[in-house]
Amino acid sequence: MGEMRIEKDSMGEMEVPASALWGASTQRAVLNFPISGYRFGRRFIRALGLIKFAAAEANKKLGRLDVKVASAIQQAAREVMGGQHDAHFVLDIFQTGSGTSTNMNANEVIANRATQVLGGAVGSKLVHPNDHVNMGQSSNDVIPTAMHVAIVEALHQDLMPALHALHKALKAKAEEFHDIIKIGRTHLMDATPIRLGQEFSGYASQIAHCDRRIMGKIIILRELAIGGTAVGTGINTHPQFARLVCEIINHETHESFHEAQNHFEAQAAKDAVVEASGVLRTIAIGLTKIANDIRWLGSGPRCGLGELLLPETQPGSSIMPGKVNPVICEAMLQTCAQVIGNDAAVTYAAATLGNLDLHVGMPVMAHNVLESVRILGAAVRVFDEKCVRGLRANRQRCEELVEQSLAMCTSLAPLIGYDAAAAIAKEAAASGKTVRQVAMEKRVLPEGQLRAALDPAEMTHPSERVLPVSA
Repeated sequence: MGEMRIEKDSMGEMEVPASALWGASTQRAVLNFPISGYRFGRRFIRALGLIKFAAAEANKKLGRLDVKVASAIQQAAREVMGGQHDAHFVLDIFQTGSGTSTNMNANEVIANRATQVLGGAVGSKLVHPNDHVNMGQSSNDVIPTAMHVAIVEALHQDLMPALHALHKALKAKAEEFHDIIKIGRTHLMDATPIRLGQEFSGYASQIAHCDRRIMGKIIILRELAIGGTAVGTGINTHPQFARLVCEIINHETHESFHEAQNHFEAQAAKDAVVEASGVLRTIAIGLTKIANDIRWLGSGPRCGLGELLLPETQPGSSIMPGKVNPVICEAMLQTCAQVIGNDAAVTYAAATLGNLDLHVGMPVMAHNVLESVRILGAAVRVFDEKCVRGLRANRQRCEELVEQSLAMCTSLAPLIGYDAAAAIAKEAAASGKTVRQVAMEKRVLPEGQLRAALDPAEMTHPSERVLPVSA
């Protein structure tokens, strides 16, 4: 491990790497939890730095923290917010369920860096991780606060802009494809004609609904646990501390966070995080439908549906020359599968680890929700830029399939009756002819009326152009 130094915590001495900004408490957790190699990501570390920055400012305003010490803590916390010390956040996600180890990791890194700012030696505790950096706080209110702040920032900055861009692209395709008539499909079987643009308008609407769902969860996540300290009673903190911390966080984030109405709920349960995870699952399911539809509509190019022409991004096979696969859709689908799995982990942790006065599944819940936001945002951007924007319609294929569909007889039912229309469909199926050909041969309607009745474009919207069924 190279050169070491000795640091102390309440359990005694620990050897810590000399170059490390963390201290004894963090080092114990390094040794205790060599489990996955997963670490808290940038969003969560930024949120921790922001909370410590706001706490130092609040305690300074309340006259509880020396101005010089507070300023040094704030400088160090700003550096943590900016990512300058990410390498010193070394703990595994699978650790103490309250996240105490990671809270102490932040306290020790900021305390040692603040000590350096004041001219002291790392490990000297000129700035103390508990007495100064953690003043008025507990891991039990810091970690849930960091969860909410990190998730809200991630939703606003990583996922929502990607969804907005995808919505714009899908809406543009809906307009571009409006005049292309194709066959609809229900139960995977031929149905009545639909405009390709109408299908894409449905996809665009799904994404628009995602935005509204996310905003509903952000409103709930704006409640922060800070101020509850150990069990929600607020022991060892100033009555105005939580309000000030929220104001400072809002100034830094341009958000609308506020103190939780009930600190006991905020610390003993994680319902808001479960809701956030649930909306990510819903978004993933919606994206699964869209990506699956696009790859099915683009299947072929000669022996599948072939109604869409997907952008060719890379060779598709190591053995079949010239094969090109819908790889961007497949990446999107795999991402959605992971998000749905993440939600299962969040749901299980929320249901089983929220016992009595503290929830002890917070690290794994935070990791999975933030990971879902991160990969969804990235996958949506790739799907938008490398697939949706480059989609083209195979107009000829769409027209051919419409004419071949037996469901074309649907528009004849109001004119000649359901049973007569069904008989035409069955004869067309048996003979290999189209519905149009059989109907013309049987002269079920005058030619002009039949032509109008079998106009695919007229089947893509409601119409009053029907006659009473013949007696």
